[in-house]
Amino acid sequence: MSIYCALKVPEGCRALGLHHYRSHSVAKAAPNLAFVPASPAPDAMEVEALQRFVSHSQRLLVMTGAGISTESGIPDYRSEGVGLYARTDRRPIQHAEFVRSASARQRYWARNFVGWPQFSSHQPNAAHLALRNWEKLGKLHWLVTQNVDALHIKAGSQRVMELHGCTHRVLCLGCGEQTPRSELQKCFEALNPTWRAEAHGIAPDGDVFLTEEQVHNFRVPACSRCGGILKPDVTFFGDTVSREKVDFVHKRLAESDSMLVAGSSLQVYSGYRFALAAHEKKLPIVIINIGPTRSDHFASMKLNSRCGELLPLIVPR
Repeated sequence: MSIYCALKVPEGCRALGLHHYRSHSVAKAAPNLAFVPASPAPDAMEVEALQRFVSHSQRLLVMTGAGISTESGIPDYRSEGVGLYARTDRRPIQHAEFVRSASARQRYWARNFVGWPQFSSHQPNAAHLALRNWEKLGKLHWLVTQNVDALHIKAGSQRVMELHGCTHRVLCLGCGEQTPRSELQKCFEALNPTWRAEAHGIAPDGDVFLTEEQVHNFRVPACSRCGGILKPDVTFFGDTVSREKVDFVHKRLAESDSMLVAGSSLQVYSGYRFALAAHEKKLPIVIINIGPTRSDHFASMKLNSRCGELLPLIVPR
């Protein structure tokens, strides 16, 4: 039996970001380093070299990954010692499993329901705010993020492509209806008034660790319009990024004269392909990431520093 719950769709929501969670005046908060690997402080010569790179760039394309959000308290998957893969044997849900299995969806949504209040409260850090300022000053041509946390939008960035979607939106796989994740949270609360579960740890995409016994009685609604499956508007592992998004980024890359990768190991092909394309176009590429990346061998410069520590030191001009 399908369980329905009315979900409100606010007017004026953009296809690539719901304006109701955008914030243009975010206070600078102290970094949360719980999920950030150890790294050396920025070297003065490296800072100077990065400054020259940014200054010489006229149409800079920036691609960010999970490493830019770890300083906001959101863990990533691959960081040495502190990433999800290093801390647990847990792996993210696969697209095919979510689509075909009602029990997998129940497990996912129960964990996400518990983790959502904390995940949705995370705020941009100094790196997000620095990139917002670069955009305001006309230095940043476009920002492509592999993250689904909406922190660039919260920071006030506007020229943003959310390559893998955004957890703040929910998509019906049947009719394509989009609704805010905050509305679905209210629906979960209405359908599960007595359900309680204590979280054990937090995962990169907002869900938490729960046992099978804990999720057994959790009720998940269907789309109120068509009865279809509700899914976060994100690209799960095993799925592919839409051709429209890929083409869009390639067009922005063709307009750019340089590329900066911040906080990504580029292990996932959906992001790596653009670094590869930039290399084939002979664009200068700078990578800021703690630990090795898939593109280190052809980068013009690789900096092993925290994004939130390094990017604010650069003055766009």
